[in-house]
Amino acid sequence: MSAAFPDPHLLVAGCGVVLFALALAILLARTARALPGRIDPALAQADHPQHHRRRRLLIAVSPAFALACLWAFPSLFCAMAATAFVLALITLAWIDAETGLLPDLLTQPLLWLGLLANLHGAFVPLADAVLGAVVGYLLLFCVYWGFLLSTGREGLGHGDLKLMAALGAWLGWMSLPWVLLVSAGLGLAVALVLRAKGRLAAGQALSFGPCLAVAGILILFAPPSLR
Repeated sequence: MSAAFPDPHLLVAGCGVVLFALALAILLARTARALPGRIDPALAQADHPQHHRRRRLLIAVSPAFALACLWAFPSLFCAMAATAFVLALITLAWIDAETGLLPDLLTQPLLWLGLLANLHGAFVPLADAVLGAVVGYLLLFCVYWGFLLSTGREGLGHGDLKLMAALGAWLGWMSLPWVLLVSAGLGLAVALVLRAKGRLAAGQALSFGPCLAVAGILILFAPPSLR
């Protein structure tokens, strides 16, 4: 009885996606180190104690995420696009957690790449992607102004609005309620844990970007009925 060998096309696709993920992770890791300092020179002198550990972690986990994307999206184009989406979100979450910033130089290209990826409906129809970008921004825009007018304080940063628009461009407008629900739940859970540990004072701001990023990744791998 002859031995069964893996599909050579699948092996080539897997190797290609993994190499792409490693190269992109190295580029994004360097970006996460340099970009905040370009926005605020004071950040160039600050070195977060967990920065180098997170940098190594991003590079280490990138092949696993690449293979997960290939498993979820057998098309090589979709798998590479999904890999770029996931790694970009992880990098944005990393930067926001360390600096409180979501740089336009990452959020805006992420939005445009989402529209290009969906030009022929890779993840959602193009019309849903365009509406997702618009509705995503306007949704958090209303939350931003509602909170500001009612409390006199900013509850969200402008980067959160742009990141939500990028998520809409990739995942479509129908996924946005799920993104908002999951990210809000994550934010509440993180806040409660930090308060219990005494690491978050009453009224202290909590970065929302990481919650949006995790929600976006979860919805990407969720059943298509949620998108």
